[in-house]
Amino acid sequence: MKNESSVQTREVSPGRLAWGRFVSNRVAVVCLGFLVFLYVCAPLAPFIAPYGATVNNLEQSFHPPTPLHFADARGGFSLWPSVKGTTLTDRANTKYETVPGTVYPLKLFPRGDPYRLLGLIPCNRHLFGVEAPGRIFLLGSDQFGRDVFSRLVIGSQVSLTIGLVGILIVFPMALLVGGIAGYHSGWVDTGIMRVSEIIMSIPGLYLILSLRSSFPTSLSSTQVFLMITVIFSFIGWAGLCRVIRGMVLAEREKPYVLAARGLGQGHFRTILRHILPSTFGYCIVAATMSIPGYILGEAALSFLGLGIQDPDTSWGLMLAQAQSHRVLVSFWWILSPGFAIFAVVLAFNFLGDGLRDALDPKMKDNR
Repeated sequence: MKNESSVQTREVSPGRLAWGRFVSNRVAVVCLGFLVFLYVCAPLAPFIAPYGATVNNLEQSFHPPTPLHFADARGGFSLWPSVKGTTLTDRANTKYETVPGTVYPLKLFPRGDPYRLLGLIPCNRHLFGVEAPGRIFLLGSDQFGRDVFSRLVIGSQVSLTIGLVGILIVFPMALLVGGIAGYHSGWVDTGIMRVSEIIMSIPGLYLILSLRSSFPTSLSSTQVFLMITVIFSFIGWAGLCRVIRGMVLAEREKPYVLAARGLGQGHFRTILRHILPSTFGYCIVAATMSIPGYILGEAALSFLGLGIQDPDTSWGLMLAQAQSHRVLVSFWWILSPGFAIFAVVLAFNFLGDGLRDALDPKMKDNR
């Protein structure tokens, strides 16, 4: 019986052992579910948002978050939520009061502002909303009367996507260049390492600011988004390249690599098929930990007015309104994008820690 159990234990694949270790980390699993939920919702953002990102109403600027009530127009209890109508009573101090007898039931899939679902399908249905002239502000409104929740959801398309696009550019380049540098010694390795060291010595923030300021003012927000991603990728590949190079140096003299070379495989094929796959575990963890850097970088540029511009939106651009002390103190809901950035960055960090522990070959299965 002991021999059979030991054989079954040895037959468990490394992938299943890693998955078991990851699932046992509940914090990492919760963070993974949270991030998957956000990335599934991001393409559907115009449908989830009750209003368009550019729809404004100056008569409802800095409107506080709208509470949901379970009451009808007569004041009786109702099982279905609704919102009450409000009116601006003090423009100088931005104070709103409830209008008695005005109740707008919450509706599912109402018609609203037109948009293109997934950027292709014309549509005007939204997940929820209320009939005009009622308005629902789950997270309040900004200085132009735009719904903060709608802009937060739609802005996630930029803030969440930039990290994925960045690593899709950086990691293949760093893997290939680092693999070539580690596999070949001599002037190839020396030249690649000197170039990466020069890039790493450049202050990243100042380089981003200088390059961004050189962009033509006629660029659209989509073009600015792509250019920012390219700049981040240009800066980020050098550090990862050096790490991959060190890992390849340790792998290139192992028996399976020497056997592949002895069988006549070419250098490029040996690097791609035998050496680089051994670095994938590290790359997965590094990619997870790198995405928050892209998100924070875009938020910083947009906060400084050098990233995404109105009428488009991103979390960093929304935070730019919090630069005013009056807004920061009186209208706390303007900080909602900051809490979103904090939650996403924290989730990626916990997920990276969980993946590192699960993929570490030195970790023992204690189950």
